[in-house]
Amino acid sequence: MGLTVGEVARISGQTVRTLHHYDRIGLLVPAERTASGYRSYGDADLERLRQILTYRELGFGLDEIAALLDDPAIDTRAHLARQHRLVTERIDRLRAMAHALELLMKADTVGLDLTPQERLELFGDFDVDAHTAEAEHRWGHTDAWAQSQRRVNRYTKQDWERLHAEGERICRDLAQAMADGVPADSPAAMDLAERHRDHITRWFYDCTPQIHRGLGQLYANDARFTAAVDPHREGLSAYLRDVFAANADRLED
Repeated sequence: MGLTVGEVARISGQTVRTLHHYDRIGLLVPAERTASGYRSYGDADLERLRQILTYRELGFGLDEIAALLDDPAIDTRAHLARQHRLVTERIDRLRAMAHALELLMKADTVGLDLTPQERLELFGDFDVDAHTAEAEHRWGHTDAWAQSQRRVNRYTKQDWERLHAEGERICRDLAQAMADGVPADSPAAMDLAERHRDHITRWFYDCTPQIHRGLGQLYANDARFTAAVDPHREGLSAYLRDVFAANADRLED
């Protein structure tokens, strides 16, 4: 027995409308129809859908995907090898981007009176001064920037090590809550969000619930920040957006 279009939509995360569209354009035409004329998807159809979704995630257009999948010279193993290579290359690029963004976020709030050796230990060969100037150009007019600068200018290397370790613990706890299926609007998740908000307030600037809500939206909607957050766990940025919003609603009631 094959699967109905609704069942395929559910297990693949696609909409029925999308699957209907793929059928109309000839990209994914179910091998069989029921006696009543309904679409019936078999194992080969599901494998083709998996390949379609992988190529689509990698940025290929539907016409390109159709040409690749219908090329008789390319078998399933060749598709898997190509997709593995492309995914691995993307992972490498995202990891490099995430590392650069982590350094940039540190540099955005740096006004440290450190020795060259201490700067090297904290930031490696990253050009802290150049990126601090860029951050000041972007956000230097805000009260939060001024408050943050007044605070971080007094921080020692040990202070930065402490705040970084504390932030990492909170991020790990939030990632674990997501992995455990803790709902974003549950008290446990919102308490973790409050720890995160308190961390920012104590170390950088007064992070109101409204600001914290906006920070969550930035994590989820700005690819640069998403790339820095999601390496902790895939989809964490969207989870943080929802948790921070739920906690803000709780505090603003």
